[in-house]
Amino acid sequence: MSSHQSSTNSEQQNTALHTWLAQTLPDYTGHFHLEKFAAGQSNPSFLLDLGYNKYVLRRKPAGELLASAHAVDREFRLISALQHTDVAVPTPIALCEDNNVIGSMFYLMSYEDGDILWDPALPEVTAAERPTYYQALVESLARLHRVDYHAVGLGDFGRPGNYYERQLSRWAKQYQASATSELPQMDALIQWLQAHLPEDDGQCSIIHGDYRLDNVIFYRGEARIRAVLDWELATLGHPMADLAYYCMALRLPRNGEIKGLMGEDLTALNIPDENTIIRHYCTARGIEAPEHWTFYLAFSFFRLAAILQGVYKRGLDGNASSDKAIRMGRLVAPLAAQGLRTTLEE
Repeated sequence: MSSHQSSTNSEQQNTALHTWLAQTLPDYTGHFHLEKFAAGQSNPSFLLDLGYNKYVLRRKPAGELLASAHAVDREFRLISALQHTDVAVPTPIALCEDNNVIGSMFYLMSYEDGDILWDPALPEVTAAERPTYYQALVESLARLHRVDYHAVGLGDFGRPGNYYERQLSRWAKQYQASATSELPQMDALIQWLQAHLPEDDGQCSIIHGDYRLDNVIFYRGEARIRAVLDWELATLGHPMADLAYYCMALRLPRNGEIKGLMGEDLTALNIPDENTIIRHYCTARGIEAPEHWTFYLAFSFFRLAAILQGVYKRGLDGNASSDKAIRMGRLVAPLAAQGLRTTLEE
């Protein structure tokens, strides 16, 4: 495509978006500025500044996508359903299913100003404050898992039962569909998970699917959550999937694209260890300690590796939403290897 054609398409999309905003927002004055957020590997997000108000526009990425991936309409439905619960989420504004407006489906939600923290060591806050931030994160997750999904109209948001069996099959296929080379570590991890798949225990909750520190906005300078973001992978599933995924940060290396706490002195940092986090979560939900924790952790490493392989493949194809996509490919093998090391704890 020539630069002239690209410019023409951009102008047409701006005109179409202007028309849609005028029809959708009663107080729209006719002027907007759209700026892409630098972070994010999945659905591209933009700050929509109208001058008098700000929103976030979240869309599907461009290009050919894996089946069922990047369903922004599911995100919109979910945050709409959670509005009247005690789970902190942005306010949904409008969903646009017309691909002709900006080239793909998108939705608007409220812009929540606050602190996004990227390093689980929490260098921005004092040691005395760190446990309260971790407490807020764990309690927010417990609140999500306590939501009666039938009562909020999400009884058909996923398939209850056999979550890990279905997810293992799904992500193994997704990984194979986006694989760019042979990774013996990944193959071995998949085989271990298949051999150690626990029986379904009947637990089912709304799960976030990507619950981690940088997908949460805190009120400025407070250990209080203003909004949980990035619900792209949310579904009905086993709540331990979210908890184990969150706890992965304790086992990820300090350097690299995803910061972890491996090798750090948690006592000196005044950050709770894995057992403390699990106890706190179980207390918040009023449940017993989880069985099969090693499987849950190993699966989390596998699933993240499979997701990042997809990000890497989109980067190679030119469809990724961030320039980090190619670098993410380097994480797949180390994540699979860490997952295998986790299995030795069985």
